[in-house]
This record gives sequence, structure tokens and C-alpha cells, in this order.
Amino acid sequence: MILTVTLNAALDVTYHVPALVPGATHRTGPATERAGGKGVNVARALHALGHDVLVTGFAGGDTGRAIRADLAAAGIREAFAEPSVPARRTVTVVSEEDGSATGFYEPGPRLSIEDWTWFTGRFHDLASRAAVVVLSGSLPPGLPDHAYAQLIGACPAPAILDTSGPPLLEGAAAGPHVVKPNAEELAVTGEPDPLAAAHRLRAHGADAVVASRGADGLVAVTGKGCWRAAVPEPVRGNPTGAGDACVAALAAGLAAGTPWPDLLADAVALSAAAVARPLAGDVDLDTYRRLAPRVSVEELDADPDR
Repeated sequence: MILTVTLNAALDVTYHVPALVPGATHRTGPATERAGGKGVNVARALHALGHDVLVTGFAGGDTGRAIRADLAAAGIREAFAEPSVPARRTVTVVSEEDGSATGFYEPGPRLSIEDWTWFTGRFHDLASRAAVVVLSGSLPPGLPDHAYAQLIGACPAPAILDTSGPPLLEGAAAGPHVVKPNAEELAVTGEPDPLAAAHRLRAHGADAVVASRGADGLVAVTGKGCWRAAVPEPVRGNPTGAGDACVAALAAGLAAGTPWPDLLADAVALSAAAVARPLAGDVDLDTYRRLAPRVSVEELDADPDR
């Protein structure tokens, strides 16, 4: 079983418009509402690939009930904690003109110390039954920057961390198996070059760093070597869930013991397959199967000073 943790789960609301024009009025079709948050998106992709996955985190109030109902309808198991404060909503507007996605994200509920203490006890029990644990997304208000580090320290299974800012640095120092920042999130290291930033983040404590770079694929710095991987052709669509699909592929590959070059090719292909679908968390399996054998994986010099 793969466990995904979404501490700041959301009900995602998505609108599609012909073109997004700042300051203008837009007429849309019906909004799409579904359970969201990065860990939930990871779980959707894993479920589509046929993996046994369980979602946990916080999802309270009426919004939380809508999140849990949507997951049940999708056949995805969940074990959310239910604080008294409601879960957040997010709004994404997708432009059909160029495929760009503009997001408006609420900060999430403020959790109490009691909520967190209860959850950490439950987390250890769930993680002890998992082959891989994925910790994804922002922290809700009320939790300290070291919240992910605390979970990683209590996790008996290999952990993948996908977050940003101080929680990324704090979490990396706790020694997760993989951290998966994007190019923007790498800026927290102070290094402008993505490869140098990945090396810096690994030196901070992570066993491996897989940095996604949008249409340019990804770079990986691991104890086994360093690689760059890229898709053979551009894929148009909604890039919102591409990073989450990348994490899903990493989790599946780690659980199976897949060698790094093959694992990275899989991660790039599944990321592209997510772009080809209109909603975050979905993957186009035909696109995935078509691209996976054709992904270019280039080994890089492992010495960051050369």
C-alpha cells in the first residue's frame, strides 16, 4: 500500500474559459468540483495505474464531507482526520487559448495542537503498513514549519516530500528518501542553477532530489548518479497536476524497486500524461504508454563543481 498525506486537502473548483483576460468578465460553463490537494492528486494517479493507495490528512466540515464523498465515488480509500474547522477550496481557471492555468488557493483551516497530536499518532499506525509514504502540499495555518520533518522522523517507510519554502528545507533535513521540488521551489536553496540547487538540497539531508522543470522535464541528483530526463515532444493542456503525477510515478517506482533511469523516464511520461488531461489528478494512460519508451534520460556529471 502507498500512503499519501494531504495536510491541507481542498475541494478543487475548475473553470474553463476561451481565453483568460485580466480585468475582464468571463462566461464559463459549469464548474467542476472534486477532491484536491497535492496528495489527493498523487493518489488519483496511482489509483489509475492500479496501485493500492490510501489517502490521509485533514478534511473537516461540509467541504471535508464533499472531499470524502468524491473520493468514495472514485473508489479511492481515505482515512482523513476531521477537525471542527472546514477544509479549504481552491479555484483554477484554465485558458483554452494556450492551456495555461491560473489558480486561487485559500490558505486552509487553522489547526489546533490537539488536532496535530491526534493526527501524528494515527499517522504512525498508517505509515507502518505502507511501502512508501508521500507527503505533499502546503501546511495549513497553525502547523509549524517542521511539521513534515516530524512526520518523516516518525515514518518507518521510505518517504517522498513535495512541498515548498521553509517546510521543504526543514523536511529535507529530516532525511526523506526523495524530495520533489519544482524549479521555482528550488529558489529556497539560494542557487539559481537547477542542478546546483538540487545538489544543495541533497546536501541539506535528502537522500535524492528530483526537480521538475515543466516542459523541460526533470533533473535528478541521487546517491546512484545524476540524470536529466525529458519528453520527446511537447504536450499541450493543463499543467496543474503534472508535478503530482511525477510524484505518483516516483512512489510506484520506489515501491517496486525500479532503477533510477527507468524510474525517471516513467516520472516524465506520467507528468506529460497529466498535462494531456483537463483536471489535476487525472492521467491520460494512452499518452503515458506512448511516451514512456521514448523519454530521453541523460546521465550527468555527479560532481556539482565541474
